[in-house]
Amino acid sequence: MKKGEFRPFMNEEDCVTIGEELTIENRIDRISIFGSIDLTCDKRGLNAAKELKAILDLTLATMEKTELPDQIATDKPEIVKNPFA
Repeated sequence: MKKGEFRPFMNEEDCVTIGEELTIENRIDRISIFGSIDLTCDKRGLNAAKELKAILDLTLATMEKTELPDQIATDKPEIVKNPFA
């Protein structure tokens, strides 16, 4: 997907990768950010910083125009026995 098409909290499928290791996943109730990125002091680093800022700006704008609860419930993942072991 194109980074300009990221619509925070609108679906469970949008995923953006910035650089080679920073991943931003869209969810209905959260935005998950994981990995790492080096914002180098060059044109490549500037572009990566702008991409990250654009997604965070969209996320903040969406949250600020929404009536938010104090906190949402987050379920911890259930650990199950490996059926292939």
